[in-house]
Amino acid sequence: MEPSNGTRGRVVMLVDNGVKADSRVQKTARSAAEAGWDVILLGVSPTSKIQSWRLGGARVRLIPKPAHLEPRRHELRHPLLRRPLAYRSQRIARYRVQTAKAWRSDLAFRRAAATAARGGHPGTSAGGSPARLLLPRAAARALAAWVGLRARETDRLQRLRAPLTAPLDRTSTALWSKLMGERAWRRLMPGLWDYELAFAAHIDAFEPDLIHAHDFRMLGVGARAAVRARARGRAARLVWDAHEYVPGLPAFHGRWLPGHIAWEKEHAPFADAVITVSPPLARLLQEEHRLPEPPAVVLNAPVTRPAADELADAPPPGDLRALCRIGPDTPLLVYAGGISPVRGVETVVEALTALPGVHLALVSVTPRKMKAVASTKVAAARAGVADRVHFLPYVPHWQVPQFLAPADAAVSPLRHLANHELALSNKFFEYARAGLPLLVSDIRTMAEVVAETGTGEVFRAGDAEDFARAARTVLADPERYRAAYRAPGLLEGWTWEAQAEILEALYSRLLPDRPPLPPPPSSSLSASVPSGDSR
Repeated sequence: MEPSNGTRGRVVMLVDNGVKADSRVQKTARSAAEAGWDVILLGVSPTSKIQSWRLGGARVRLIPKPAHLEPRRHELRHPLLRRPLAYRSQRIARYRVQTAKAWRSDLAFRRAAATAARGGHPGTSAGGSPARLLLPRAAARALAAWVGLRARETDRLQRLRAPLTAPLDRTSTALWSKLMGERAWRRLMPGLWDYELAFAAHIDAFEPDLIHAHDFRMLGVGARAAVRARARGRAARLVWDAHEYVPGLPAFHGRWLPGHIAWEKEHAPFADAVITVSPPLARLLQEEHRLPEPPAVVLNAPVTRPAADELADAPPPGDLRALCRIGPDTPLLVYAGGISPVRGVETVVEALTALPGVHLALVSVTPRKMKAVASTKVAAARAGVADRVHFLPYVPHWQVPQFLAPADAAVSPLRHLANHELALSNKFFEYARAGLPLLVSDIRTMAEVVAETGTGEVFRAGDAEDFARAARTVLADPERYRAAYRAPGLLEGWTWEAQAEILEALYSRLLPDRPPLPPPPSSSLSASVPSGDSR
């Protein structure tokens, strides 16, 4: 198909989130649009309405995704065999409990009204003399007790069912996996269909020449869209951008991993090309999916030349040390990113007890309240270091290196998790661009890169004492580690601009009949983000 609207071709990008917190997706869409592709990025709307905006030359459209197939099958069946007294669902249980409370409240009102009326107060007794209310009150108490019993049984049933790890659950999961193989997700995780049903019409209407599917959920959505296009005579190309190693992810319940692994295995063969985030993950994906060639590695590196609209839309970042209310001589560690138990932030908080005078900035606060942030504040207070732990809001992804640069060192305390062992995260490259000495846990890939480049120290994951040891080493001579970044070519390769060239080469290879990359207009030049290596 010929390119539309004077562009090199139509590109649909797919992601299973709201885009705004996903810097890799944003950078990919912007870069493709700057390279002359007609890009529309489809994500999931947080509301029941479509939301639209632009990322440079790329269009963004967030689509509502109902979760009609998300309830698990057992939630739609009567619990007669496991808990015969339980209600069919917790929603029904909550309704029944509230109804019983409402009846007792109304009876109390009627009794109080009768008492007040006898005292000469305004109003009527509402037909509620004590004698007349005696039987209804006894019935309401009995109903409340019965409903309470059934509600407790429903809660127990939910706790039993939710993990899907009971013997019956494990047996049925294994049975479906054995019988259906790669098709087993249809029984184990039917909610994945909700993504296709939400996105399919939007993808098909755009008639893409290339579909760029971010991560494992959108791999299936993109593969199915590509198959539909090919069946209609359009040679739509599919790029799978594998952000994660699915078997290494934490499971939410007993069917989550086998369901998603089956989904990925069924749809991976439809990809014309695969890209991913690190060399170890590329090797693993090629082996597991028997890919004809190794995936291209596109690192999660930071933007060094933000676009003019980004510069115009965001105010300059504040001063990190001023926000922490500390001076230039106070030792400051910094962490940027989300907080959760597997990210190991509490290890660093605990270690502060052995690092007197050292402060920690956590650039982790989002507009919505996060339980993990609250629990970390509690941990800091419990350790007696709350006055040295500072919670700061996120800044736009292209401002992160500049914002973090005034710190003395950056931390990445990830816990051991199969997916973490393969990771080279956004923050790793943002810290490097800021010129910060690194304190990383001994997860395999990042620890190897730090040891090879000499840009920091490695500590045992989850070990606060060993973290304190590594931090003392770095803080004693931070310039030694900053100097490592001056190795020829190191930081030049760790930029998004370098990664965008890999993406462009891949697109051009898949669509070789398209015009070459146009030269950038002189008016598009924008300010670069400083490396931060000035201290």
